[in-house]
Amino acid sequence: MDELTLEEAMEELSSAEDFLQFFEVPFEQSVVHVNRLHILQRFHDYISHNPAAEGSDEAAVRAHYRSFLERAYNDFVVSNSVQEKVFAVFKKAAGEAFVSLDSIQR
Repeated sequence: MDELTLEEAMEELSSAEDFLQFFEVPFEQSVVHVNRLHILQRFHDYISHNPAAEGSDEAAVRAHYRSFLERAYNDFVVSNSVQEKVFAVFKKAAGEAFVSLDSIQR
């Protein structure tokens, strides 16, 4: 059986813990338990705004993704979901700019 590509393997991951373990990012369960969705959304945001270089091999892409997952996790080690304002509901509560439905669906 062929090995899965990085993208295929990532599609099989379903929880923050799965992603952290897959990318071998050390974590404290207590941080993940409270911030799991925020960590995954921040990870997605980082990757969306900083895609891997075109033509990078899988090892480079994996390292790129790992660095952003580690960064996303660490954002919530030193802060919290209210301060980080990952989701629109927190941005709105803080009086920040309008968040369009299109920006949420990306």
